[in-house]
Amino acid sequence: MELQDVVRRRRMVRRYTDDPVPPHVVDRALRNAVRAPNAGFSQGWAFLVLDAPGDVARFWEATTPTARAERPSRWLRGMRTAPVVIVPLASESTYRERYARPDKTRPGHPPPTWPVPYWYVDAGMAALLILQTAVDEGLGACFFGIPGERVQTFNEAFDVPADHAPVGAITLGHPAPDDAPGGSPTTRTRRPLDDVVHRGRWGTRA
Repeated sequence: MELQDVVRRRRMVRRYTDDPVPPHVVDRALRNAVRAPNAGFSQGWAFLVLDAPGDVARFWEATTPTARAERPSRWLRGMRTAPVVIVPLASESTYRERYARPDKTRPGHPPPTWPVPYWYVDAGMAALLILQTAVDEGLGACFFGIPGERVQTFNEAFDVPADHAPVGAITLGHPAPDDAPGGSPTTRTRRPLDDVVHRGRWGTRA
């Protein structure tokens, strides 16, 4: 598929068929993910792949608040149909260790303060490559957040080390025939370039 088609067709899919996702497709998505740019080539990411039914069910049990589990929404019911869940994780300590090495330090200068937490930025870029690979493979995917109050439960359920934090999760599968674009993109228009692009200085348009 042409790159422009991948970009244009990418959307969040929230309901899937029960057709399995071939393992080689998941592996391709992960190989693409680790090609994402990352500060200092730190590679401070990890990916938890859940493709066995029991592991996928445990993910939803660990990450769903009790009230939502008792009365699941249409969104949750649809998302639970995905046969694969991939959780990108970021390691802050890996970046700090990388930038403490001689090739990243300057004598007399303190270590970087990281005004932007690039461990999250880079993991997000990797997640986008997974989403785009799904489109290129004719699949659907959806990136979503793990509720903050359920992160610890998730970590314990899957033995995630303390120095790794999930930046979200990605469902992956074959889009259900009745899945259609929904959510905010159906009620809000895409902002035109002239609204978001400034040339030379803020406020100067094309």
